Amino acid sequence: MHPTVVERELELKLVLSPERSIPVPARLSYRSDDPYAVHVTFHINSDRPVDWTFARELLVEGVFRPCGHGDVRVWPTKVEGRNVVLMALSSPDGDALLEGPAAQVSAWLERTLRVVPPGSEAERLGIDDGLAELLAPTPADDLWLRDPWPSDESTDGE
Repeated sequence: MHPTVVERELELKLVLSPERSIPVPARLSYRSDDPYAVHVTFHINSDRPVDWTFARELLVEGVFRPCGHGDVRVWPTKVEGRNVVLMALSSPDGDALLEGPAAQVSAWLERTLRVVPPGSEAERLGIDDGLAELLAPTPADDLWLRDPWPSDESTDGE
């Protein structure tokens, strides 16, 4: 089965100061075979795009209320009357504050939630099937489960 990919190109803003930001082309990407993660690729003035991966749940919640800690924090706010989602990203290479249009981010997230509804991610990974297969007894298990070293204590009443 081929994974379903949900992508969206959009323009984010890299916030440099309260008065200044620069446009950053970005791609939001979600794959049904990696159901817990969202991927954001930024095309900034560099040889290679910058990729970030974090929990889809974090972005879903961050559209409505502040969430996250550490390297990725997401929260909704209004800027000049527009609803936006802010993403604060921290890495050893530096920190960035990105602003995205809430309506476009939300519409993309809704598409990902239709592809893999919340709570059904584990089914997509086949973890339960894989575990069942790993833990299923096989005829050889009987041999392994027998005690290869019978006890020194004799049970036939010495």
